[in-house]
This record gives sequence, structure tokens and C-alpha cells, in this order.
Amino acid sequence: MQFSTRSGNPVRARTHCLVLTVLGDYLGATAREVDKASKRALSRVLKRGDIEGKAGQTLILHDVPGVAAQRVMLLGLGDPKKLDAAKLGTALRALASALGRTRAKSALVCLDGVAPPGEDAEWSHTMLAEALESSTYRYDDMRGTPPANGPTLETVEVLAADRDAAQTASDALTAGSALAAGLNLAKDLGNTPANICTPTYLATAARDLARTYQRLKTTVVEEKEMRELGMGALLSVGAGSNEPSKLVVMEYKGGPKGDAPHAIVGKGITFDTGGISLKGPATMYEMIYDMCGAASVIGTMKTVAELELPINVLGVVASAENMPSASATRPGDVVKTMSGQTVEILNTDAEGRLVLCDALTYIAKYEPKTVVDIATLTGAIVTALGAHATGLFANDDGLADDLLDAGTRSLDRAWRLPIWEDYQSSLRSPSADMANVGGPGAGSITAACFLARFTKSYRWAHLDCAGTAYRSGTARASTGRPVPLLVQYLRDRAAESAEGQPRTRR
Repeated sequence: MQFSTRSGNPVRARTHCLVLTVLGDYLGATAREVDKASKRALSRVLKRGDIEGKAGQTLILHDVPGVAAQRVMLLGLGDPKKLDAAKLGTALRALASALGRTRAKSALVCLDGVAPPGEDAEWSHTMLAEALESSTYRYDDMRGTPPANGPTLETVEVLAADRDAAQTASDALTAGSALAAGLNLAKDLGNTPANICTPTYLATAARDLARTYQRLKTTVVEEKEMRELGMGALLSVGAGSNEPSKLVVMEYKGGPKGDAPHAIVGKGITFDTGGISLKGPATMYEMIYDMCGAASVIGTMKTVAELELPINVLGVVASAENMPSASATRPGDVVKTMSGQTVEILNTDAEGRLVLCDALTYIAKYEPKTVVDIATLTGAIVTALGAHATGLFANDDGLADDLLDAGTRSLDRAWRLPIWEDYQSSLRSPSADMANVGGPGAGSITAACFLARFTKSYRWAHLDCAGTAYRSGTARASTGRPVPLLVQYLRDRAAESAEGQPRTRR
């Protein structure tokens, strides 16, 4: 999809669809201009009640008199006094969906500078581009015959009042398009079935990115080197599989040479049977999504490289396939981690924390400024938060606040839970330094407490995205979350670096 800006009279714009705003019970600024040219055609529609201006309502009008556009779409934004980021995000997604249902190839969108409190038009245009690009996403790679009559929208223009506004809008559209590119890559990886998407496949995807972007370098730590490094926990997860485990390291160097990176680390279990602690068969097929943390890291690195952020970022994927076999790790086995700490494996289905703990130890040599790991780690977080928010745990309040703020701004929200020392006692083991699972309660918290034992040398946060990274059921699919949160977080760090001081939270 191509994005651009334009100025001038929207009434004369020869486009397939002219998008105008309705705020509650009155027309937006540009809509009023068009209404005048159409001899109050829009006012009459509004008076009849065919659209009430609620956030997310759309109405398409054809051949409006006095208007060059083939269609005019009225987009409801709701009461302007109650407009917030969530409502505007809902409206922009509704716009994208409604355009997708037409055969329009071009659109001119007039948002009139509308933005939620604390944000500006740049935010709105970024979200517009992301919503439009994401709305055209389809995963058809596995179909013998791709569906006909796919999306037709090719070009989108945004009306800008002057040259400065046009430049700001253009930059925002570029950022939104880059975000969607990373988001869609994460979706692709998450949706690819496990007979294709193996640890080797993820490593290849990361290498392909490095070939595309000059500032990005990818290296892969193979099992032989893992053994030499003492990564007994990571290796134990893939011990029952014929697929070799991989530790993928992506280094993006956009900041000053020698400047410490911000690190993101993803769980990449490309299929999780549970191992010897075998899962039930009813929904095991959904375990192709157990690598969505890794997918979000690779997708985020694509967006970071696309935006050429002026910071250094380290992206790490800890990947294995968890299978039962004669060589698989057994419940009761004890493994030694790269940190030297030992773990008694009480449940082989609690494998994500095992691949992550060695990866989190490995990255300490980079002396990262911050570390965020991302994992579909526990079913307990789904029970706690459902599909709306990602679970957040952190050993640093400032880092936690930055991530919460990034989640709010990107509409990819997280909710913080504790990792108090009180919970650590549930991980006691009579034969090792710790067990890999706690008791029946607070499963997400004890999993995070396990990871916290390997992250004491740096500022660290853990995102448990088991409820947000994919949708279950007949409409099952990867969502790409939390790529928007991670991208916003890293853009904020880049802004801090450019300004030389922490960004003021909104």
C-alpha cells in the first residue's frame, strides 16, 4: 500500500473514496466544506439518523452531488469531549475494515488533526497507516488456491493543511507502515505450521532480515556451542526432538558505537507437545503459536531496522521443539543452566522458562541497558487477564512504567503483576537449586519469579503474552502482539537518546 499527503480542496479530489469525520451529532471541519459543496447532502443524512457519529460507525455514500470522489465515507469518532486513544483506535480499525469491503483502489482520508488527549495528529496518522496495512493481511501460504477477490486498496492519501503538516503526516504514515510490516511478519511466522516453522526456519528468517538491512547482523548459536557454554536448560527442552535447537542473535546497530543495547528476548518453542508431561489432545494443534514471543522479536527487529532508529537493539530468539521420545527430558531430571544454577524438572510442559533462562544468562555479556523477554509462558495469565492485556513483571519500576506507557500509547496494553520474594519459596526443590514449577496457585507469578533468578545483573521485564499473541477457536490466528508495544517502547528509548533525557510520560 502506498501512502502520501495532499493539500487543496477535497471536493475536487478524484479518488475512489473520500473519508470524512463525524463527531457525535455534527460534521468534522472538512466534512462541513464538502457538505456545503454538496448542498447539505451530508447534513440531511446525519439528520435522518443513518449515522449517529458513534466511534467506529461508518456509512458509505455514492455519487454525492458536487463531489468528484466516487464514494464518500462518513466515519464516526464519537463525542469529542469523550474521545480517547481506544475510541479513536476503534474508529480507525472500523475505517480500514469498511474500506476493505469496497472495491476502492484509492482513498483520501481527512482526519482534521483529530487526536486523543495527550497525543497529536502524528499519533493518529501512525495508527491510521498501521490499521490500513494490517487490515489487508491474509495468511494464504498454505492454500493450494489462494482466495479470489482479495483487498483492492492500493493508495491512501491524507489531507494536510500546509507543508509542515504534510511532512509530519508523511513521517507518521511511514512509521505506521513500518510497524505494520513488522506486525505482519510476526503474524506470518506465528501462523506457519510447525512442520515448516522449525527452529531452523526461525533462524533463516532472522538471517534473511540481516541480508535486507545493512545495520542488522544475525548469528546463530548451534547446539555444539550451547553445550560448550553450558546451556543445559535450553538443550534439555529440545532433547526429544529431531529438530536442532537454535539460539538466534540479531544485533541492530543504529546508535553510537559501543553504546549498550536494549535487548528483547523471545521464547521460540515451535511446537509444544508438553514433552513427557504430554498435553491433552483437544487443542494441542494451537501449540504452533508457542513461538509467538520469538515471532514478535523478529517482527520488532524488522520495524526497528525499517525505521532506522538511532539506538542499538539486541534481539534474541531461544528456540526448540518440545517432543516426547526415548531421549526426551523426564520429570524428575535435574539440569544445569548456563548460570551454574541447577533446576529439577517437575513438569516438562513448563519448558519456556528453561529456554529463556539460558538466553537471559547469555545476553549479560552485552551489558544491556534494559532487557525485555516475551513469551507465551503460562495458561494462568489467560485466566487472569484474558485476551485483552499482556502480563507484565519487572525488577525495575521505571522499566515497568515505560512498558506500561508504551502499551497504552500503542493500544497494545499490559498489566503489571508482582514478583515479590514471598513467591520464591514455591520453587524450592529437595535435590536442586530450584524446581521449574511452583504450586497450583499464581502460576504466572512463579514462572516470572523463576526467570527473575537469572536477571539480577540488569534491568529486566517479562511479558507473558499467552492470552494476547494469538486467537483460539475457528478464527485462530496469530495477532502479532506485542510488536506494537515493543516498537513504541524502543521508539521512546530512541527519542530519549536523541534528546539526552527521559521522555516525559503522558
